[in-house]
Amino acid sequence: MKILIADDDPQILRALRITLGARGYDIVTAEDGAAAINAMIEHHPDLVMLDLGMPRLDGQAVIEGLRGWSQVPILVVSGRTGAADKVQALDAGADDYVTKPFSIDELLARIRALTRRLATTDDEPVVLLGAVTVDLSAKQVTRNAAGVAETVRLTPTEWLILGVLLRNPGKLVTRQSLLTEVWGPHHVGDTGYLRLYVGQLRKKLEADAAHPRYLLTEAGMGYRFSP
Repeated sequence: MKILIADDDPQILRALRITLGARGYDIVTAEDGAAAINAMIEHHPDLVMLDLGMPRLDGQAVIEGLRGWSQVPILVVSGRTGAADKVQALDAGADDYVTKPFSIDELLARIRALTRRLATTDDEPVVLLGAVTVDLSAKQVTRNAAGVAETVRLTPTEWLILGVLLRNPGKLVTRQSLLTEVWGPHHVGDTGYLRLYVGQLRKKLEADAAHPRYLLTEAGMGYRFSP
């Protein structure tokens, strides 16, 4: 698998090139945002890892630029730890967010999560959430707005979370089981991160994200899809 790493810190680029390369990944690097766009066009990577604070186009601009023509998974690796930065990056089209400093085990787990594809069959359900239709088999979400079908884009991580919930209608899905399913057993304590993603799903799928009808929170336990 080919990974494009965009960061203006040469030490990080070198360390990740060596570490990820030793694990079998084909690594392409870029030292600024403009170089990242050019490398994306030239090398067609399977996944993009990028910092937010880069010269010649910051990471936010790179995300917005790539999302105009590519759906490649984007993993932000940044020293910015504020929730606002994370939400802004995710809203722009990033699929996941890791803060610096990070452990290589965590980074590898996030890469696996982004590249994991759930096995689907032709009998996967099509689920209606009011005006929103979710086709799990086709990996497609559409919203009926005044008789016009609008496509709603979900990130790979959002698809994983939503798939678990929709395949268990009416059942409580604990936070620990969701975290294990999506990010692995070493991340069962990342409940704040899970809340962030569920919040993003509600913004995209619910008529009123502040008062969800379908993706419900069970306080202190987990989440439930209410058909």
